[in-house]
Amino acid sequence: MRRFLSGDEAFAEGVRLARPQVISAYPITPQTVVVERLSEMVEAGELAAEYVHVESEHSALSCAIGASAAGARTFTATSSQGLLYMAECLTYASGGRFPIVMMNANRATALPWNIYGDQRDSLALLDHGWIQVYAEDNQEALDLALMAYAVAEDARVRTPVMVNLDGFALTHTYETVDVPAPEQADAFLPPYDGSGNRFDFERPVNIGFSAGPEYNRYFKYWEHRDMLEGAPCAIEAAEARFAEVFGRRYPGMIERVNCDDADVILVTLGSAAGLARGVVAKLRARGVRAGMLRIRYLRPMPSALIAEALCGARAVGVLEKDVSFGAEGTVFTNVNSALHQAGVRVPTFNFIGGLGGDDISEAQVEGIFTALARVSADAGDLPRVSFLGIDSPADAVPSACRPPERADAAAFRGTQSRGAGESSRAEARFASVTPAVPAISGTAETLADSSGPAICDEGGR
Repeated sequence: MRRFLSGDEAFAEGVRLARPQVISAYPITPQTVVVERLSEMVEAGELAAEYVHVESEHSALSCAIGASAAGARTFTATSSQGLLYMAECLTYASGGRFPIVMMNANRATALPWNIYGDQRDSLALLDHGWIQVYAEDNQEALDLALMAYAVAEDARVRTPVMVNLDGFALTHTYETVDVPAPEQADAFLPPYDGSGNRFDFERPVNIGFSAGPEYNRYFKYWEHRDMLEGAPCAIEAAEARFAEVFGRRYPGMIERVNCDDADVILVTLGSAAGLARGVVAKLRARGVRAGMLRIRYLRPMPSALIAEALCGARAVGVLEKDVSFGAEGTVFTNVNSALHQAGVRVPTFNFIGGLGGDDISEAQVEGIFTALARVSADAGDLPRVSFLGIDSPADAVPSACRPPERADAAAFRGTQSRGAGESSRAEARFASVTPAVPAISGTAETLADSSGPAICDEGGR
């Protein structure tokens, strides 16, 4: 059935079709709609589940752990500070090998307080033992709700899964979504069998125990090994079965778009891939060999697949809504590690944008490709890390020409910190960075010759 749904509503429909037996809920923007819709489904009798409205996010995951330990299929959801509040429980869930599915609405973390979407919350918790997958659109969000259970409950994996949706960009944006019939979902996802890892009076097992140094290392090794080796197999199997049942096929742990012959490739994560996909199509129509690599699963890390996709490029950019303060973007670090492991030598550059829900424009993405093309043609240099909308040519960084309100804000900050005598020079500096983005056409070499700003906010917001 075709329906017009927000990302939150689409995910709630996917959870309904997965038939969880226990839902532990604590609302937080922009995740709230998911648990609201699920509560309505339970109240209406559309979903037979115990709906537990707990007092905090910490309790939400604690409740899910207890329910999973009792052998129930469980679901919970959170976002931002709520996810950070859960952090203590994340390792209990993964270390206990409880196949919980949790939806996280990616949102900026405080301070400053901000309800809008970037990916600092989930990326800060990559090391907590959860499989992490990122949706590009609302249809994928619904489908991942089903596939996440298939992967988490696979006997080779038995690991919790965090499905990430970009806050507001997906959670509150409406799209046409195909909602499968319950019979189809049941054919794809059988009832949960928690045998071997649940409380069982007939075959008792020890759950939630302590382990000293002589045994602890084995548990951590198995946890790592099963995610690294078992999860990719389970993901491949789940997607193949999903295609058979529903007719929609997903590309696996990464998605390659025109990477085979690309001179310049942009790596993305989440909903930004839709923007990059459109820019790549536009550049390809003009003869530019541009490509995009979308990482779908960041844990387990698809290192070999990433290295294979990027090995033929002359320059690679990583666009992400995250920064590991004092270092660089977290996705950038992981991509560089993948290339290093495979012995692939290609110049890589980090572009950080969208922090606190800031817009990433089409003009900025075109500018990124312009900058990468210049580097690939030995016609320019790039810093290792650039912040979209902040770094400017006067800072020896590819142009990030600012809309008037940003120029005014920058000039105001200059007035406050340097005094009125300096402010006029600041205003002149920012006012000078305002040319229009040029048309981009031709090969990477001709793209590299384009004049004007490389990363620009003007005209694309």
